[in-house]
Amino acid sequence: MGNSVYIASVEGFTGKSTVALGVVEQLSRRVRRVGVFRPIVRGDAATTGGRDYVLDMLLAHDAVVTTYDDAVGTTYDAVHADPVAAIERIIERHHAVADGCDVVVVVGTDYTDVATPTEFSYNARIAANLASPVLLVLNGADRTRAEVTAVSDVAVGELEANHAELFAVVVNRVTDAEVAADPAEVVDRDVLVYAIPDDPLLSAPTVSDLMSACDGRLVMGDESLLGREASGFVVAAMTLPNVLDRLFESAVVVTPGDRPEIVLGVLTAHASTEFPQVAGIVLNGGIALPEQVERLLLGVGSTMPIVATDLGTYDTAAALTGRRGRLTRESPRKLATALAAFAEHVDGEALLDRLEVARTTAVTPLMFEHELLDRATAERKHIVLPEGGEDRILRAADILLRRGVAELTLLGDPVTITARAARLGVDVSGARVVDPRTSDDREHFAQEYERRRRHRGVDLEEARTTVADVSYFGTMMVELGHADGMVSGAVHTTAHTIRPALEVVKTVPGVSTVSSVFFMCLENQVLVYGDCAVVVDPDAEQLADIAISSARTAAAFGIDPRVAMLSYSTGTSGTGSDVEKVLNATGLAQERAPDLPIEGPIQYDAAIDLAVARTKLPESDVAGRATVFVFPDLNTGNNTYKAVQRSAAAVAVGPVLQGLRKPVNDLSRGATVRDIVNTVAITAIQAQQLGQVSSSA
Repeated sequence: MGNSVYIASVEGFTGKSTVALGVVEQLSRRVRRVGVFRPIVRGDAATTGGRDYVLDMLLAHDAVVTTYDDAVGTTYDAVHADPVAAIERIIERHHAVADGCDVVVVVGTDYTDVATPTEFSYNARIAANLASPVLLVLNGADRTRAEVTAVSDVAVGELEANHAELFAVVVNRVTDAEVAADPAEVVDRDVLVYAIPDDPLLSAPTVSDLMSACDGRLVMGDESLLGREASGFVVAAMTLPNVLDRLFESAVVVTPGDRPEIVLGVLTAHASTEFPQVAGIVLNGGIALPEQVERLLLGVGSTMPIVATDLGTYDTAAALTGRRGRLTRESPRKLATALAAFAEHVDGEALLDRLEVARTTAVTPLMFEHELLDRATAERKHIVLPEGGEDRILRAADILLRRGVAELTLLGDPVTITARAARLGVDVSGARVVDPRTSDDREHFAQEYERRRRHRGVDLEEARTTVADVSYFGTMMVELGHADGMVSGAVHTTAHTIRPALEVVKTVPGVSTVSSVFFMCLENQVLVYGDCAVVVDPDAEQLADIAISSARTAAAFGIDPRVAMLSYSTGTSGTGSDVEKVLNATGLAQERAPDLPIEGPIQYDAAIDLAVARTKLPESDVAGRATVFVFPDLNTGNNTYKAVQRSAAAVAVGPVLQGLRKPVNDLSRGATVRDIVNTVAITAIQAQQLGQVSSSA
């Protein structure tokens, strides 16, 4: 079918950008280099500094390699002036993009110019000339099945008249139950057909959009929260109690500037656990807040955006009501929601199979991350996050909940967590929030902890104090089956995370050492490095434990384990206590796991490079092909993983703890939101595997 797909619609506001993003995401699971191309953009987006927001959003995806300038075909003005010459230019520029990509996603016009009946026909002609199969996006909002079918018939006929090849249809923003139940009935062709239900969030305007609509200005609050979506409006011309009764999640409150009691009441409700979180406040009428109120808000550190406009109440409400939202790169909640909706309702594998997109043999960092999220989402597990009030944890929790990666419990004070989430503009309402100090489970956990640690002299009173600590409380949740796994360490030390697990969870049979690995995602493969975070100077027995655990971890995540026991010496070329330790560890590991391909002592170059391996260890099955690298000590391992991470632009996922009976994982204190999302996914997968072992036992 070629190396591109054309995403087209017959009208505006179909949510075509949502579908385009979903297709890019699916392609990133199979190929290394995804291209994006926009045949026609508005003139100001191509020439005067204005940018096409759909292109901007798609180009921000990690798998996309196209630059903005290369991704633009031509302009509406050029099409109107000479349609034939415009198509020739589009073809030429598309081929230039396609030459550097595995697959190109071509996104048709948005009907933002002066729309004509021939606009869709022109898209069909472009698709035919590019030899790009068409994925047709239909608008199902407020349409019956008969109405969607009528639009489909016209579109399919137009594609065929222009010799364009239809391969799939997505009915988007569906509100009709019949269309949702059997979308294939609306298309009279043998093509793939899917229906994505309407999600109001995806068309909701941001506070920034509303500020622009009413010609407003930000007078107080955090500018970064202007990107939060507004789900509707409350015109507050009544007393405060009545306003509070009418608040709903992500509402924007419109009130005159001379009603400071409304502003103060809404901000208090926003920080409360008893009321919904509000997206922003619009002060209309050109009336400023009293100076004393502004001082008060500054003093309490209010971050909610407060926008002022000179428009009156009626004109403000009219301007805000008429503004639609867009899916842009500055809308992380929308992006996560769009990807989750596409993944749930569109069979991405079938779509790419019909496109005949061959899967690359390389494994890029992005592909590995996708695999983690897909596997975690397939069987959702319950993960506890002890650092519930930390900003990165809250942002990661928002993403995890929207993508359906795991069920979450956040530990900490519910009021503090709710207030912090409100200030960050994230939604963690889908998570359970538990305060270990006041939880009904505290006494039960204390009794269990005392029973397990009684031999160490722990009494019940001490146990009550201990389990109030978030790390111990989270660990007890995992051990007693209240959660499937725990992820901590964003603000706590590694010792604070691991110590409770060592005391309570213990190690798996046959392994006495808790260790760690990093998944080192290089340009086209994933390697496993262990131990780079936990055991400082392992002896031979511990090193053998690390080798076996690391091999098991690699296999559990789809990496064929071939273990290299690293040393400064290869084979019998060197001597000394350090070499002897690695040699003994290799022997112990071979005895305990005779079927495991393992080589040691071996130098890193001989383990990774076939040319070197042929010289130093020509008979080895591991040399030159190793996938699991076991370092002789923490100093070597930690420095090596960081050197590779920085020098080779590798993505290091971890540390992933191994050897425990139940999954507990430690974060680096410098962990990013993305790191946290990946670690939660890994922990969920570990929990899945433990569940499979238990059920088969």
